Amino acid sequence: MDLHVRYEGDDDPKKCTARRLAKFDLVTLHRSARATPRGIVLDPYAEQALSPADRTEADALVALDCSWETAEEEAFRLSGPHRALPFLVAANPVNYGTPFQLNTVEAFAGALCILGEREQAETVLSKFRWGHTFLELNAEPLGRYAAADDSAEVVAIQQEYLDAGADGADGEDASDGA
Repeated sequence: MDLHVRYEGDDDPKKCTARRLAKFDLVTLHRSARATPRGIVLDPYAEQALSPADRTEADALVALDCSWETAEEEAFRLSGPHRALPFLVAANPVNYGTPFQLNTVEAFAGALCILGEREQAETVLSKFRWGHTFLELNAEPLGRYAAADDSAEVVAIQQEYLDAGADGADGEDASDGA
């Protein structure tokens, strides 16, 4: 599956996973929305969750690499079906253990696993010391999401994880902000 990044360049170049993937020719960076090819857009603000059923939509994934302050506006400019990733936990050193706070390579890897491209997910993660940890932390949910029939089933599975987190929060609602 082709991987494309709409790249803003507004983060620390030394920590940018998209730039590192481009260095190894695993993704193509694009500086404008018009130059970015059509594909499944990984959009945290999308109304529909990514599922295996989306595999027929496109042969490319598009991620947006920019600050969270401009993400919603920039994602809107990308063409293709927009899909949100379900509950997954970050393994990167900046957001380790934080749900829904994935960096670009983690977003690609999660999406690739859900779409049945596990080997490619392992390849992109292999460029990072902590990459294998992402697959280990998320092994169960990724396997379940990949076996789902559609977005509705992915959302139902996700809800189980969110409910389990809320139950373990000593009475606090752990799903706030999710």
